[in-house]
Amino acid sequence: MKNLFLFCRAGYEKDCAAEIQQRAADLNIGGFVKTNTNDAYVIYQCFEEDGGEQLAKKIELNSLVFARQMFAANDLLKNLPEADRMSPIVAALAGVKKAGELRVETPDTNEAKELSGFCRKFTVPLRQGLKKSGSLLAQENDRRPIIHVCFVAPGQAYVGYSLTNNSSPHFMGIPRLKMAADAPSRSSLKLDEAFGHFLTKEEQEQRCRSGLHSVDLGACPGGWTYQLVRRGMFVAAVDNGPMDQKLMDTGQVRHYRADGFRFEPPRKNIYWLVCDMVEKPSRVAELMEAWAINGWFKEAIFNLKLPMKSRYKEVRQILDTMAEILKENEIDDFKIQCKHLYHDRDEVTVHLWVKPNTAWNFHD
Repeated sequence: MKNLFLFCRAGYEKDCAAEIQQRAADLNIGGFVKTNTNDAYVIYQCFEEDGGEQLAKKIELNSLVFARQMFAANDLLKNLPEADRMSPIVAALAGVKKAGELRVETPDTNEAKELSGFCRKFTVPLRQGLKKSGSLLAQENDRRPIIHVCFVAPGQAYVGYSLTNNSSPHFMGIPRLKMAADAPSRSSLKLDEAFGHFLTKEEQEQRCRSGLHSVDLGACPGGWTYQLVRRGMFVAAVDNGPMDQKLMDTGQVRHYRADGFRFEPPRKNIYWLVCDMVEKPSRVAELMEAWAINGWFKEAIFNLKLPMKSRYKEVRQILDTMAEILKENEIDDFKIQCKHLYHDRDEVTVHLWVKPNTAWNFHD
């Protein structure tokens, strides 16, 4: 399969395209991008017949900022007959053997979502057809490849597969999170998704545990503080604006009416630093770097508001600069991850983990 299909947010196709072009060039896998504004997906068509499969194996999905999901794909199947859409799809997937799951999807656009009802009905007969052909196992298996059939328009679909160890567990790469009735704002979902994306369930149990101390910069009214509190943490909420009273009544929150750029934590046992301030991304990044250099936290999750143009270039430059500055200040053991999450809008979310050289006492 010579294509790599990438899901992204509508309007961010150019950013996703710029990123995959750069990453493919780094791997010396030649090709070109095919995409349209607001399609919510990007196709990277390789010159080599197996180029899409090579990229799907060699590029870690979580290392891509603007792609939600990706899979190696054949060329677009067009004019699928209404009387028998299944046969051409089964034939196109003949090279895939013993896959463990089938996902019939659409891009994340209103126009494509109109096909979702058809996709649900079509999944059952297609699953049976793929089992009969040998492309799909009789029982789901989370250790085998995932077959993707993405309808981009009526009678038009890209088909292919992703690897379970390099794929989003969610349809179209979109986690389905429910807004809590008592959360102060919808921004709460951003931090909830970030914890789920950047940390495994086991890591969350260890590193988001009850009793940890945290700081929320730009906390008002408390959407991100809410996620820390519900995980049992103590929170220093920093903002000149008012905080949600229910959060204050928990006894886990101390409100500091201060400027997040001037605040210095009175306690030096902060594990989590979170920040969702509406500021220039370079200024927020500099603030995170300063906190890291001072040793004021162990892990941070923060948002970078995106410019109107050259968004991928700006993000890449900020992240590369951050890595250089940390190394210059003798912080050698750290991990930076960045993703344009589903609940983000014109921003990306960054996870910075300054790994301790010795065992960290979670209750210092």
